[in-house]
Amino acid sequence: MALSNMRLEVMKTVEKQVDSFVDKYLIPVEEIWQPTDLLPNLQSENYIEEIKQIREESKELGYDFWVVLVADMVTEEALPTYESWLMDMEGVQQHGRQDGWSKWIRHWTGEENRHGDTLNKYLYLSGRVDMREIEKTTQHLISDGFDIGTGRDPYKNFIYTSFQELATNISHKRVGQLAKNKGNKMLAKMCNVIAGDEMRHHLAYREFVNIIFEHDPSEMMLAFQDMMKKKIVMPAQFIRESGEGIASAFENFSNAAQRLGVYTTYDYIDILRKLNEYWQIDKFTSLTDDAEKARDYLMALPDRMTRIASRIAIPEDQHQFKWVAPNGRL
Repeated sequence: MALSNMRLEVMKTVEKQVDSFVDKYLIPVEEIWQPTDLLPNLQSENYIEEIKQIREESKELGYDFWVVLVADMVTEEALPTYESWLMDMEGVQQHGRQDGWSKWIRHWTGEENRHGDTLNKYLYLSGRVDMREIEKTTQHLISDGFDIGTGRDPYKNFIYTSFQELATNISHKRVGQLAKNKGNKMLAKMCNVIAGDEMRHHLAYREFVNIIFEHDPSEMMLAFQDMMKKKIVMPAQFIRESGEGIASAFENFSNAAQRLGVYTTYDYIDILRKLNEYWQIDKFTSLTDDAEKARDYLMALPDRMTRIASRIAIPEDQHQFKWVAPNGRL
């Protein structure tokens, strides 16, 4: 059986369980929270007071915080790119017969869509950022697309989503904690409920990989190694400001996130350790020679990366973004 055909057969096998994963890891539309639950209700009589509260509490949040919150929101708003990328995986049938995979992707997209909506409206109401510049950045990010090194390979794609969903969980949770520490309970709650969604999604994608490991361990191990050699790039890797080149804003955004401790190199390493442990890659037997080498590489990688990370200094200079005025004040 050709390699691609083997992947398709495994995808069909996993697909038989997708309905149960939709029920277990996603929440029906009528039951899940919506952005309006967390934001001022403009139909209520006291909406002006709630907006004033947002604007007052937002004064306590520093420059790097706003940069990170904007970039997190823009990343969430680039959802059309992510849905089209997942729909293009081998084994996903989105035309004619509606298979379990297209059902999962559409339901997952529906949940993720609420994240950008929520943060976008909060930023608009805060009055602390230049929304037009942010909107141009969002349009650029969608127009530019992205290349995460997975191709159409479902094995590599699910490694990526397993990793990335946990990374976004960490980032949103940390932003929420920073907001809470500054007395901003409303924003803290938004970030925490978004982080909760990301964790559920992580658990699902992590389990997809676990099942594939059961059916095709050697090829799954090689896919895992390939993704970690390339490095798991963030969805916002091509983020830019208006008038600037593609990807020109990513490094400065990443530096701000590291200075705040929102998402760091050590978080990246910790996620890898967690995935190695959950998938128990050290316990696989009967792997091919190449897969054995891949497993050894993956087991040694966290310690190797930790040694490298300890020598990396994070720049302290703040880049002046068009999105945010100095000190977060317009």
